[in-house]
Amino acid sequence: MKSFDEKERAQALDLIKKFSESNGPSGFEHETAKLAVNLASPFGEVSVDSMQNVYVSREGFRGDRLRVQLDAHLDEVGLIVHSIRDNGMLRIQALGSWVAANIPAHVFRVRTRNGKWIHAITASKPPHYLSEAERQQGVTIEQIELDIGARCGEEAEEKFGVYIAAPVVPDVAFAYDESHDLLLGKAFDCRLGCAAMTETLRQLDGEDLSCDVVAAYSVQEEIGGRGAVVTARRVEADLAIVFEGTPADDYFAPADQRQTALGKGPMLRHIDRSMITHPGFQKFALEMARKHNIPVQEGVRSGGGTNGGLIHTQGAGIPTVVIGIPVRYIHTHYGWAKLCDFEAAVTLATELLRAFDETTMEQLTV
Repeated sequence: MKSFDEKERAQALDLIKKFSESNGPSGFEHETAKLAVNLASPFGEVSVDSMQNVYVSREGFRGDRLRVQLDAHLDEVGLIVHSIRDNGMLRIQALGSWVAANIPAHVFRVRTRNGKWIHAITASKPPHYLSEAERQQGVTIEQIELDIGARCGEEAEEKFGVYIAAPVVPDVAFAYDESHDLLLGKAFDCRLGCAAMTETLRQLDGEDLSCDVVAAYSVQEEIGGRGAVVTARRVEADLAIVFEGTPADDYFAPADQRQTALGKGPMLRHIDRSMITHPGFQKFALEMARKHNIPVQEGVRSGGGTNGGLIHTQGAGIPTVVIGIPVRYIHTHYGWAKLCDFEAAVTLATELLRAFDETTMEQLTV
């Protein structure tokens, strides 16, 4: 596989940084959707629907050829303000799946009425005040509160501008360690996918393809894939490629069971809780990876799910593959990933799109 040159790497890192640092929990993706519009508009006709799903019909779209939908979801796991206590603390509710014990003693951003994002700390009682029972019991999300520094509820609302149902996201800056090829940031599920989809459009910019391509940046994946249902109905694709930031297993799984390790390429899952991947399309993708010496990993997942689970059931059925970029510690504040895995994901997607033509559907046989 040919690696990115210096310019391409710089462009990719800029995309990842911008997407990672944007604020967009499920249902509140407006800021990230606007970013996607700005970054993807050079590569096709862009539109946004009422849910904030962003569509990019690639230059050269004709409407009478094999139609391919690319997907990556804009939203990140976050929180929402449930209520404001008299003492100024904010009760919260989860947007997406969290392990409650990972939430305390971290910094978050809360959006105010005027659209400004302010700092908040997840409150935790100092160990000096904990009873023995409190030391031993696990924390639940109902017990967790956010502290914005207000001294009372009135101050939280009137001076800080915080309101009920305000969105909340982790406060994390993106960083890249070139010497170890490591990416550090928040929301890699699925902002790495958003960046990879955008980079795929850039890599193919100006190139003639034998298929029509619509890239859909979808919303609300973390709370049930609601945006992907709408995008799939609108695009009416024949095939779909879903980009994901997928949980790495190399820091806890036995060596002979690891299927999503950092630095070994994207993972193509055969099955998860939401989808049995179309065997013919999976075979086609794996053969394409071997042909171009693109490192990939194969996964058999007992849990988890992606937008592919919803997209593949739309219309008369849409053969779908998932290109998952391994990320350690997704659904927390921070994630580790490798730029080389990002590059391999983009390369595989571009080679698949170059290979598609009017005979492709006939080739998707087991």
